[in-house]
Order: sequence, then C-alpha cells, then structure tokens
Amino acid sequence: MVGDVAVLHGGRPSHKEVQDVINGVHPKGILWIRSLNDCTRTPDTELLFGEVGEVQHHENGFTYIFDPRKVMFAQGNHEEKRRMADLIKTAGNTERVADMYAGIGYFTIPMAGNGAFVHAMEINPVAFRYLRKNISENALSDHVQAACGDCRDLLSGLYDRIVMGHFDAITLLPLALRHIRSGGIIHLHSLGHLQSEIQSLLEGAGFSAEIHVHKVKKYRPHTWHVVQDIMIA
Repeated sequence: MVGDVAVLHGGRPSHKEVQDVINGVHPKGILWIRSLNDCTRTPDTELLFGEVGEVQHHENGFTYIFDPRKVMFAQGNHEEKRRMADLIKTAGNTERVADMYAGIGYFTIPMAGNGAFVHAMEINPVAFRYLRKNISENALSDHVQAACGDCRDLLSGLYDRIVMGHFDAITLLPLALRHIRSGGIIHLHSLGHLQSEIQSLLEGAGFSAEIHVHKVKKYRPHTWHVVQDIMIA
C-alpha cells in the first residue's frame, strides 16, 4: 500500500488475485507496475481497479506525496531509509551529503530530517517536482539543496557522505570518489555483491577503503538488492 492505493509488482495478477486485494485491504485503486524504464525509473503501469492519482504516504515519521503512475516509490527500502537516518544521527547531524539519484526524496527526506545538509540531485523532472513538494511538506527547505539534472554535472565540492541509490551506480563511482572527503562514506546500491569491482576501481583511483555489505531486499530469485558501504580511509 502507498497511501490508499495498492501497488503490485511482478507478473500480471489474475482476476482472483486482484479480488483478494480488494477484499483484503479495500484500496481506492489497484495499480500494476510492469517495469521501470530507463535512467529516470519511470513506471510502465496498468490500472486494474478503482482510481489512482496523487497519494500521501507516511513512513518513518515523514510524508511523501507522489503519483505512483508517474514516479517510482521504493517501498521495499523501508529499513534502508531508516538505517540511513540512524547513521546521520550517529554521525552528529552536521554532515554534507550528496544524494545522486534522489527521486522523490526516498533517502533525502529522512537524512535531512535527522540533521544532514543534503545536496539532492534528480534527472527526472516529474520526480524532481515531487522531491521539491516533499521537502516543503516535511519543512526541510533549510536542510536540502535540490537540483534537477544529471548528477554527473551537479556534484560540487566535497561531501562527508554520498548516496548512490541506482543499480547502475558503480559506473559513476570514479566520479563520486573525486567528491568524497577522507574518512567519508559512499553507499553504493547494486543487484548482487560488487566488492571485487569496487575494490578494483578504488585501487585504480589510489584509494584505500573498507567495504561492508548490507542486504536490502530480495529482488528476484537468487538476486539481492544490496548496499555496499565504502568507508574511505
């Protein structure tokens, strides 16, 4: 459930499965997401029941406003969002953070809400509009610098922490390394473990780091969505 709408993933649900959702959670609408397209992660959807439009979703004490027909919402990352918020609190609430694939604010909102100063970058103009709306809704304008465009062109200066929440993020790790402080942390998302590839890129750029892997969720059979915490020496 996102707000009052049921969002389904995977294979197209049967009529009985749709009816079971209707009877079980009484949603305003049911939306099936076939896939997420290109780097903007725009959903390809089909309305299966009722009405679907802009929703207001509450999670970990924050509010997210968005239209699930138009933008992705990573509900399966619930615990990872909470972990990022806890890391900010533990670090002392004063970090400068880059969120390279901010979307509607999945990680930006909980990090800024716990005291970080976040440079949030998003290439999809529709998602960016909701990012700005969610920053305002959660009264975080003083803690977020939002920018619409390609993160390759928007990174600036040095950051204490960089969040790379896209499965192809490893391709931009060499760029991120140019913007991380000594002692900083890069959180690189991927499908499956990429420690050896990351280690090779670190060595090629002259960096030394510890890599810790956290499982986020099962993405498909035999494949996990994981986050590699790259702790720069």
